[in-house]
Amino acid sequence: MKDFVQSVELGVSQRKGAKVTRPRVWIQNEAIRVGLAETLCTYVMMSFGLGSVAQVVTGRGAFGEYLSINLGFGLGVAMGVHVGGKVSGAHMNAAVSLTMCVFGRLVWKMLPLYVFAQLLGSFLAAGTIYAVYYEAIHDYCGGNLTVTGAKATAGIFATYPAPYLSIPAGFIDQVFGTAMLLLCLMALADQKNKPAAAGHEPVSVGLLVLLIGISLGSNSGYAINPTRDIAPRVFTAIAGWGTDVFRAGNGWWWVPLVAPSIGGVLGAGLYKALVEMHHPSPSDQGEGLLQEETVALEKQENICTNVCV
Repeated sequence: MKDFVQSVELGVSQRKGAKVTRPRVWIQNEAIRVGLAETLCTYVMMSFGLGSVAQVVTGRGAFGEYLSINLGFGLGVAMGVHVGGKVSGAHMNAAVSLTMCVFGRLVWKMLPLYVFAQLLGSFLAAGTIYAVYYEAIHDYCGGNLTVTGAKATAGIFATYPAPYLSIPAGFIDQVFGTAMLLLCLMALADQKNKPAAAGHEPVSVGLLVLLIGISLGSNSGYAINPTRDIAPRVFTAIAGWGTDVFRAGNGWWWVPLVAPSIGGVLGAGLYKALVEMHHPSPSDQGEGLLQEETVALEKQENICTNVCV
């Protein structure tokens, strides 16, 4: 296949006395590399996140609580960024990918690839956690897979609204949560402001997700991610929970699918309109530095004059 290239040097080469082993084959097509990385980092993030929920639910609170779920998703995001950050950017979220396209940071033709990779990674993670916790889930619910009720387990995989939450309020909740996510992500990446320190980006993004969870998570589980929610929901529909996963919460399923995409664009647009667009240009910064240097020299001359006198 043309996407795979045989290494010209099949053995071991010598460089300054050291042995350097070259790969015999590697993927050269950038789209494939991006897709694989995005799938894997999404899988890692979702496995840790869903696993933390499964542990809390099936353990009946003995192995964690709500904060541990927030930590699981936050640290899962950080690990996901480590896995794919330099290859795909580790979006792990269709709302992030869409927002990057809207603001010209990702070409539109790559959007379907990112969304597919995120869906695949999320679906596989849901299947993995179901397999890992299969006996625990069935022990907890007695083999009765339900979406609502005291022994409901569908919430391990997808988000559902609190009993008091209406669809309009839930829609606003998801728009606002995702807007805060993208607004802060734009700030963390803004090299002309106060970006995340080099090498600390994964931790910064993970802490951001943790912050959203502990401040905006109680209404509906802070999906803030279309692909994170819909793929595991489809998995549960197939795995035994049935179509109730789409009927529960007055047909809640479409809210985390639509609202985050709107919120992401709004949040990023707000940061761009109020902060990023008003950064001084390099020439202005140069003039400012020149003025500062001039003022500093004048102060030094005055000090020297005073001392000499």
